[in-house]
Amino acid sequence: RIVSGSYDCTVRVWDAETGEPVILADMQLEDSSEDDDEMVTFVAFSPDGKTIVSTSNMNIRIWDAQTGRLIRVLEGHPGAFRGAFSPDGIKFVTTPALVKDNTLGLWDTSSGEQIRELMTSHKNAVCFSPDGSCIASASGSTIQLWDGHTARGKILRGHERDVNSVAFSPDGTRIASGGDDMTVRLWDVEKRSYIGEPMRGHTRRVTSVVFSPDDAFIFSGSEDKTIRCWDASSCIPVGHPLIGHTGEILGLAVSQDGTRIVTGSYDETS
Repeated sequence: RIVSGSYDCTVRVWDAETGEPVILADMQLEDSSEDDDEMVTFVAFSPDGKTIVSTSNMNIRIWDAQTGRLIRVLEGHPGAFRGAFSPDGIKFVTTPALVKDNTLGLWDTSSGEQIRELMTSHKNAVCFSPDGSCIASASGSTIQLWDGHTARGKILRGHERDVNSVAFSPDGTRIASGGDDMTVRLWDVEKRSYIGEPMRGHTRRVTSVVFSPDDAFIFSGSEDKTIRCWDASSCIPVGHPLIGHTGEILGLAVSQDGTRIVTGSYDETS
């Protein structure tokens, strides 16, 4: 299945084979009426596939992935811009929705209670490491690595403009990032430094990056309406850009078996 969130204030679940909706009743945000504050900014399945988390500028919601029923609204934080599940699904981390909010929120998904706040202005992207011990967040031209136990952070510098997306490699040793400088960068987690030269090819800002499940490739989506594939070891491009969308690529994900890519775009299609 595929889950998508939209500026029309709905969350939808789709059959990956047929492209048809599998939850007929859209998960419409209450009293939204396409209010800017209730536009969906992020969605994700929990690792076990049983629940979905969606974020907007006003709220963080947990839904039943089978029925579309709203389970709970997370209280204590004024919405979120981006989010990520921990690998075990027990925790969920969110970036701030409001300009004046300088915290990452860490939540218990079972109780819906906030566990901790991490002080940072990073709001563009966030992700957990595969073992759940580290959190990476991004905003401005920097990436910050957080120790999940001590909440201490380390800044990574290398991009020339805003960083929009970060992703850990499946083995947790590297991070890929994409930014407004139209590049994709690869980072060594242990050394806290970038690897090699930036991956160049996109002609507009890079909005999303993801590793393939086998750790062999990095895929990037861009405002230039294309998806590019990179060799995760050599950082050289693989094949030709994938072209099909008529609008900016907003989101990108790879299937668990690595055979398919799903994208979301400003052209209102996935």
